[in-house]
Amino acid sequence: MTTATTAAPLKLGRQVNRVLISVIVPIAILVAWWVVSLGSTSPFFPPLRDIMVRLGEDWLLTRVVTDVFPSLLRMFAGFAIALVIGVGLGAVLGRQPLVARALNPVLQFGRALPATALVPVSIVLMGIGDTPKIALIAFVTVFPVMLNTIDGVRNVDLVLEDVCGTYRLTRKQRLLNVQLPAAGPQILAGMRIALSVAFVMMVVTELVAATNGIGYVTLQAQQNFHVTLMWSGMLLLGILGVLINGLFILVERRMLRWYKQDSGE
Repeated sequence: MTTATTAAPLKLGRQVNRVLISVIVPIAILVAWWVVSLGSTSPFFPPLRDIMVRLGEDWLLTRVVTDVFPSLLRMFAGFAIALVIGVGLGAVLGRQPLVARALNPVLQFGRALPATALVPVSIVLMGIGDTPKIALIAFVTVFPVMLNTIDGVRNVDLVLEDVCGTYRLTRKQRLLNVQLPAAGPQILAGMRIALSVAFVMMVVTELVAATNGIGYVTLQAQQNFHVTLMWSGMLLLGILGVLINGLFILVERRMLRWYKQDSGE
């Protein structure tokens, strides 16, 4: 038996073990929650069984088009805008240290603004439609992407810069083929932070002056004493957060496969 034929099953076995270890604790928590709440008569702590039924009937059937999809579309639209602006400006500022130094106080000021405090400002300026929500998500999430891109492009290995000079690459070729790929790990780290912020802002922007969305329905359920619907909304947000983070990790591993192989991770 060759080394390659024995290494593949071992690798598969390690991956299966990792998956099993990562799901044991969540399953144990759900089982404990199910057992503890099974006979609950408290209006504030309904049985998990009822919450799961509400999750399936309301969120996955009735509200998936009217509330779940609109929330996710707004979040991904704002996140996509932040990526374009953040990577574009970050790449430029990373190669122009004097301009970056001049703009740094403005960037730090914008990054320091509390996201929740900007909700009323966005409503006053742009109303209560989808536009202010998308714009606010984009504004808040652009800073992690931009600042990480600036650092990544600025710290490209000098050897790579010398190679670019040796082959007489144009600025565009250097940026697209060398500098941005080399800065990829830092850019993706910023994107991951930005995605988490975008998810939080998706809910926050729906708590004020909204007419649909997961955050809006969950808040309305709490105010109208529909406790089971409120709990199912929270459960849905947790599930979506885990799924979105998992998808991003898969994309990140795919894009940084060369980096992990080089670094031996």
